[in-house]
Amino acid sequence: MTQKVEVVRKILDSNDRLAAGNQARLDDMNVFSINLMASPGAGKTSLILQTLSHLPPEIKVGVVEGDTAPVTIDADKIAEQGAPVVQINTGGQCHLDAVLLELGLNQLPLEDLNLVIVENVGNLICPASFKLGTHANVVVASIPEGDDKPYKYPNIYRGLDVLVINKIDLLPYLDFRMDYFKQGVEMLNPGLQIFEVSCKTGEGIPAWIDWLKAHIPAKAEAAKE
Repeated sequence: MTQKVEVVRKILDSNDRLAAGNQARLDDMNVFSINLMASPGAGKTSLILQTLSHLPPEIKVGVVEGDTAPVTIDADKIAEQGAPVVQINTGGQCHLDAVLLELGLNQLPLEDLNLVIVENVGNLICPASFKLGTHANVVVASIPEGDDKPYKYPNIYRGLDVLVINKIDLLPYLDFRMDYFKQGVEMLNPGLQIFEVSCKTGEGIPAWIDWLKAHIPAKAEAAKE
């Protein structure tokens, strides 16, 4: 048992060192980056598409799209919006890691970008354990998933910088207790920044965009100094 724990620790330590290198590279290029995590179907890709359509044209965005299978369904949607996108097939692995992100960054025109969005594999367990080197961890939760997710998957909520609650247009039709959900989040991550949005109707998206813009200009302005 001790040997197994030691091996896992070494793997995570190695990943953390590579993640630090990824973040240093992004800092050098004055690129802000987010790690977007969620359950399958929560709306990660929909949030990316809304983000691309709402950000001003002077903010250039690149996307790293993680998937367990060699399909480009989501990446194709992003490419149709004109953003450079790199598809990473994990070969069945349930998360991206720092090595895979490095491969993705190598294929993006970082010198031309202000923001990199990493769409992690749809999973609420594995992605919480592996740092990528992004500047912010963002989880997309959705109303149809139920209001108990913070209680069942605490680790991913503890390490968050931002929570986006998607599909609020379905609140009138589903038994989702927003207060109960937020109470669980608050216990795990007090004061967490939360955005309530509908990627279908666009409700709440401007506030999310304002948060991004508040972080991106600092990187963009640094490049001019």
